[in-house]
Amino acid sequence: MAGSKAKVFSIKGLLKITRIGNLMIIGLAQYMTAIFLIGPSANWQHYLLSIPQFLTVISTMLISSAGYIINDYYDQKIDIINRPEKVVVGTNIKRRAAMFYHMLFNFLGVFIGIIADWKIGLVHVVSSFLLWLYSNSLKRLPLIGNLLIGFLTGMAILMIGIQYENLNPLMFAYALFAASIMVIREIIKDMEDMRGEQTHGVKSLPLLLGIRKTKHLLYIICGVTAVFLVIFLIKVENAYVVYYFLGLIPFVAFFLYKLKNADTVKKFRYLKYLSNLMILSGIISMIFY
Repeated sequence: MAGSKAKVFSIKGLLKITRIGNLMIIGLAQYMTAIFLIGPSANWQHYLLSIPQFLTVISTMLISSAGYIINDYYDQKIDIINRPEKVVVGTNIKRRAAMFYHMLFNFLGVFIGIIADWKIGLVHVVSSFLLWLYSNSLKRLPLIGNLLIGFLTGMAILMIGIQYENLNPLMFAYALFAASIMVIREIIKDMEDMRGEQTHGVKSLPLLLGIRKTKHLLYIICGVTAVFLVIFLIKVENAYVVYYFLGLIPFVAFFLYKLKNADTVKKFRYLKYLSNLMILSGIISMIFY
């Protein structure tokens, strides 16, 4: 049995199950938010070397890690069908050990968050509960789970504004952009995972509406996001930012073209990759403020 080879501790397994690449992006987004959106950016050393800022980033990464672990714990049977080569729980790490790491990372995340700022600790308490609820039940319902992940993605940015008591409109714009792209990514992931989810009774949007209607919903979400982005750009008095986002138009057009023609797991996986690039591009654009 594959489970017989599972260990209580595996560095490779932990790095894989906690999505170390995604954690680095989260950390980068929070540091960029502090340096360029809280600013002024001329004082970037202050935010880069700030102990409370470092603790906030570490605590957020720990809470996110716990969320990834519990998600894989509950989705083990689905993932065995959809992506057997990437299954960690029960193959590299024992199920009981995975649950222990989930609780440990949540505890450390909340504890370190409280040290950074009690408001951050409170946000982490709520976030850890919502991530558990998502993995346990909400992700098996159409759209609700997708929206929740989008909300928590936006909160990773807004959290910095909460810490510095500077929730400015620019931060809300970036949070909305990140949340929207994440919702799109999660719906695409549901299309990719249809086979396993159908087998285990998950009621995702693609299974409820079908691929064609789900794509129509994604077009609507993309359109609404574009409208808000245009309103944002009109109000921004920064030519570099405007040019940057205008330069993304061909990329977005390419994404929509690929979405229209996507009909295989490989193509949906490629769209997830493009979604990640869009989120990363948004983070990079903060440099121009």
